[in-house]
Amino acid sequence: MIGPLKRSCSVMLWLCSILILTTTLYAGNDVLGEIQFVGASKVEKTSGVWVDGQYVGYLKELKGSKKVLLLPGEHEIVVRQAGFKDFTQKVLLEPGQRQVVNVTMAKDPQAQYPDVTAEVKTLVRPNRAAVFVDDRFVGFVDQFDGPGQWLLLAPGKHRFKITLPGYKTFETEVSLLANQKFELKTDLFKGSIMDAGPLMKEKGAEVAQTK
Repeated sequence: MIGPLKRSCSVMLWLCSILILTTTLYAGNDVLGEIQFVGASKVEKTSGVWVDGQYVGYLKELKGSKKVLLLPGEHEIVVRQAGFKDFTQKVLLEPGQRQVVNVTMAKDPQAQYPDVTAEVKTLVRPNRAAVFVDDRFVGFVDQFDGPGQWLLLAPGKHRFKITLPGYKTFETEVSLLANQKFELKTDLFKGSIMDAGPLMKEKGAEVAQTK
């Protein structure tokens, strides 16, 4: 009788622990607030999103398992796309609240593009990663990795950063010649969510353009 009794007690303890864990998780979800992003066009949907200075991904993927859950309080949202003005908005989240942020990107009339360029193709996995040139966000890997897709840059030395939440940031420096075609190849290594890096400078070298 002792054996079955021990097994019954073990099962009861296991069920109790699951119940406590589930209750804790639900309580945690009740505390967190959610930000839902809405973009009308492809420009908005393929723009990069930062929350409180931390890059979190591109807009159209921030849903489901990748939805943005934050502690209550004020948070700053910045959405970026090469050739467009930054979209900035502050939100005040209450516990368990969901807020919808409608993103509208506007063309930047001050954007400058070089007359003579070099062409860079980014062959990086995962191709959802964000690409920075001289600390300026220029787009995502999958915008520069297909047939006829190139990142156009002025000749000279440039600093590249490839970043994605959950992966270690890849950094390198490349010297480009006029009319040169260059392929940047790498695989990102798994890492902490904090390895994606902080907010990059708002104004970098104004040299980036997509072909």
